[in-house]
Amino acid sequence: MSTKSILNETSIAFLESYLNNASPTGYESEGQKLWMNYLQPYVDTFITDTYGTAVGVINPDAPFKVVIEGHADEISWYVNYITDDGLLYVIRNGGSDHQIAPSKRVNIHTKNGIVKGVFGWPAIHTRLRDKEEVPKLSNIFIDLGCETKEQVEAMGVHVGCVITYPDEFMILNENKFVCRAIDNRMGGFMIAEVARLLHENKKTLPFGLYIVNSVQEEIGLRGAEMIAHTIKPNVAIVTDVCHDTNTPMIDKKVEGDLKMGKGPVIAYSPAIQNKLRDLIVDTAEENKIPFQRHATSRATGTDTDAFAYSNGGVASALISLPLRYMHTTVEMVHRDDVENVIQLIYESLLKIENNQTFSYFK
Repeated sequence: MSTKSILNETSIAFLESYLNNASPTGYESEGQKLWMNYLQPYVDTFITDTYGTAVGVINPDAPFKVVIEGHADEISWYVNYITDDGLLYVIRNGGSDHQIAPSKRVNIHTKNGIVKGVFGWPAIHTRLRDKEEVPKLSNIFIDLGCETKEQVEAMGVHVGCVITYPDEFMILNENKFVCRAIDNRMGGFMIAEVARLLHENKKTLPFGLYIVNSVQEEIGLRGAEMIAHTIKPNVAIVTDVCHDTNTPMIDKKVEGDLKMGKGPVIAYSPAIQNKLRDLIVDTAEENKIPFQRHATSRATGTDTDAFAYSNGGVASALISLPLRYMHTTVEMVHRDDVENVIQLIYESLLKIENNQTFSYFK
């Protein structure tokens, strides 16, 4: 299968609408509806749970269960405090970056719809020349153009309202996808494309395939933790993003040497089941899919950990997408890597056998 043929115009149109839609942690349901609508022609049924994880299932009656997984949520902010003169102070919902906040426009999600605001910041002329204050959680604030707390509340804004950035999808220099929330709605997109390819290529799997779009990854892998107990899978292949370490100010001795455009990243970690990882590496080599390796120490920091350590242990592996500028509004990935992750997951599924144990003792 040529990587050039994987994404089509319909795929890209879905990706754009899916990325542009806000799905902050804890509020993923509208994005999940878009995702399920796209996936619906390619699966037999859906599972959803109390907190909003969505699962498309192929062969739901099969006893052997394989998961492919991404997460649906994006980092955001919560309104934490409203001053008497109508300014908002915030706390994180996930790993939101305080340093990128000043001068950013924001969407505040209320029962009455979106309220617009901006992260204000003192003008350069007014800041102390000898020791400038840097942005930090205690000094960044949002201005809605209101003069009093009462005006803010009259707009439907209250403590606990969630805040996202409005930045939207663009393609840079023909083959770089740029948007907020590529971490990790691109994962949800890629697993949906795997399902589409299985359907279009009329592939029949000997096991049940669970295409899982988990919620609440950004605050501790919580959605994966919940759905792993619901599905009780035998195997899980997770896809998330990892750092492109070839931009300035990143130490490769600490973060490893990974580069956007050089292929999917296969993880090495105690949570990764070695035989499943070897199957994925063999698949990449046999299909001439370029790939990179990444050692993640004691934890991967992704939903892989939640699946691996559930249900007495689930054979799990992680295929990552190299990303520049994680947790900013200009996250960037290479189209070739996106297509190669899709192909690698697709081909790996075709290589997994029904009832395969991955036991180290056989």
